[in-house]
Amino acid sequence: MIYCKRCLLSEIDKDKYFENVYEYISLIPTEQKCSEELYRERLELCKNCDSLVNGMCSECGCFVEVRAVRKISRCPSAERRW
Repeated sequence: MIYCKRCLLSEIDKDKYFENVYEYISLIPTEQKCSEELYRERLELCKNCDSLVNGMCSECGCFVEVRAVRKISRCPSAERRW
């Protein structure tokens, strides 16, 4: 799959939108990813956060599933949930 680094969301095929996000996650090198258990724990914390809106964090604008999978990532909230 070829990714367009300069496409706007409005230009992405809506049927493939989430597929592209998950494909991006799958392409992150394993050594940069946290464990599956930690990933799930982070997502549970995000799911209970008021800043989660349609899969995105309103604190920083990231896709929480992309942010949560990276070892070095941290919650952008002032409370630092994870």
